[in-house]
Amino acid sequence: MQASFTPNFSSRLPQVGTTIFTVMSQLAREYDAVNLGQGFPDFPMSEELTGLVNKAMQDGHNQYAHMNGYPLLRKRIADKVAYCYGCSPDPEEEITITPGGTYAIFTAITASLEPGDEVIIFEPAYDSYIPNIEINGGVPVLIPLSFPDCRIPWDEVKNKITSRTRIILLNTPHNPTGMVWTAEDMRELESIVAGTSILIVSDEVYEHLIYDGLQHQSVLRYPSLRERSFVCFSFGKTYHCTGWKLGYCIAPAMMMQEFRKVHQFNSFSCDTPKQVALAAYLEQPAHYELLGSQIQQKRDFFKQLMSATPFEYIPSSGSYFACFKYGHFSDISDKEMAIRLTRENQVTCVPVSVFYRGGTDNRVLRFCFAKKESTLELAAERLSRIKI
Repeated sequence: MQASFTPNFSSRLPQVGTTIFTVMSQLAREYDAVNLGQGFPDFPMSEELTGLVNKAMQDGHNQYAHMNGYPLLRKRIADKVAYCYGCSPDPEEEITITPGGTYAIFTAITASLEPGDEVIIFEPAYDSYIPNIEINGGVPVLIPLSFPDCRIPWDEVKNKITSRTRIILLNTPHNPTGMVWTAEDMRELESIVAGTSILIVSDEVYEHLIYDGLQHQSVLRYPSLRERSFVCFSFGKTYHCTGWKLGYCIAPAMMMQEFRKVHQFNSFSCDTPKQVALAAYLEQPAHYELLGSQIQQKRDFFKQLMSATPFEYIPSSGSYFACFKYGHFSDISDKEMAIRLTRENQVTCVPVSVFYRGGTDNRVLRFCFAKKESTLELAAERLSRIKI
């Protein structure tokens, strides 16, 4: 019998396993739990938008779109950015449509890093950031946000800048905490990068999911930041269609040229009929202008419901997520608590320690509140039964 082949294969990401989102979603299915773990809505998306997709298909928009994205969609994005942030990116040279915001972040990092380059990341951090850096030979430089207010320790940022610092990676509104960068934060960032060759990768996929009368501080509002930034966005988060996996990146022409070199040999192009539909849908600003107030109602509703449980709310002013502390009534780890809630209370959430490379455990859980009211009511009712 011929011997079986054993590949001589060294992992490029030896520390990476199955994501916590997959693990918790599997547990949710196993225990028939209300899944407030992964960030996706369970309510319908716009019938108008799905109708526009059908129309685009019926009208024959079913072949490859331009590598850089459907031209009219890029024009609509440029108009939207001018309306929202007061700058006018060139739709031909500075905007590229991507298969999701996470893809845009990976492509920006891949286009920018040389082996040994350092990337400053604020923890807790979205789980793709560190693997994106390490698979490209970069070195993540991790700076924890203050707890529990989740502010940026700017003195520490200044101390971590070295001759190898290539990128500062920011995320606002922030996943997992819901923290929102302020204009003062942006001025601090401007001061730090002035006179350097440091690039910025700005994850702004929750740009319209912002609450409490706050204004989204996109780097696109700041000319001295915009000129050195890849800014990454998501249609899925804005229009409740996360399964579409469509987003886009905005960057200065020279930087975007390098971004597109990577993009053309990866996905090359994105779903055509959905791009055509979004181009038509974006004509109406109301479709995104009203989003913040609509989702804030869900946040406030969930916060009120959770007041009947033993969990303690940590203020969240953006994103799909709210975090809750439980250390005042239990000292078990957040991973153990998340698993126990799924098994015993049939409610699934995500432990925040997984967003730290070192597993920092502040006894905090993240819940997604972008759900139907009935879903949130059922989850809170089950959590109210916890014995402390």
